[in-house]
Amino acid sequence: MQDRFVDLLRHGEAQGGARFRGGHDDPLSAEGWDQMTRATAVNSDWTRVVCSPSLRCSAFARRLAESNKLPLSILPGLRERGFGAWEGLAAHQIPAEELTRFWDDPVGYAPPDGEPFQVFRERVMAAWGQVCDEGKHFTLAVTHGGVIRVLLAEVLRMPPEASLLIEVPPACLSRLRVPEPPGRPSLMRHGSP
Repeated sequence: MQDRFVDLLRHGEAQGGARFRGGHDDPLSAEGWDQMTRATAVNSDWTRVVCSPSLRCSAFARRLAESNKLPLSILPGLRERGFGAWEGLAAHQIPAEELTRFWDDPVGYAPPDGEPFQVFRERVMAAWGQVCDEGKHFTLAVTHGGVIRVLLAEVLRMPPEASLLIEVPPACLSRLRVPEPPGRPSLMRHGSP
């Protein structure tokens, strides 16, 4: 069997600048569209596109899939972690003590009314299983920084609490090689194409 590949693309800059968006459905800014267009200009080998239902992912994924005549699947499991009371807030708007607790222990501490890390991780890994089980040769997954961190930490066998140490800037493109079992996925590239 031939190895499969999955490119993970974080959405570009969203309107309103950097903030804890989670389920907030802010669209991409003009710069965000440009960032994603540049990031995807390097590849025409994708055989399908999957994406988060969030507008900042799905609008671009839909346009890319249509223009390249690729099938598109929207996977709810690829949405960002729910940040509860922090949704829509910039870091400076969150009480410093709470934010410090989150940075120090992102696995054990959830924002008020936020999605617990273990629930988020299980959701993301279930979506990853869907992506891998469908057996397409080359998938582009348009998703969020938190989702990409979870997947990269899993592939690299990092402890989950270390996932925040992985930088995933807007329109960051990561490539994973996914061999047939019993092989394990591996990270081929992370960052700018």
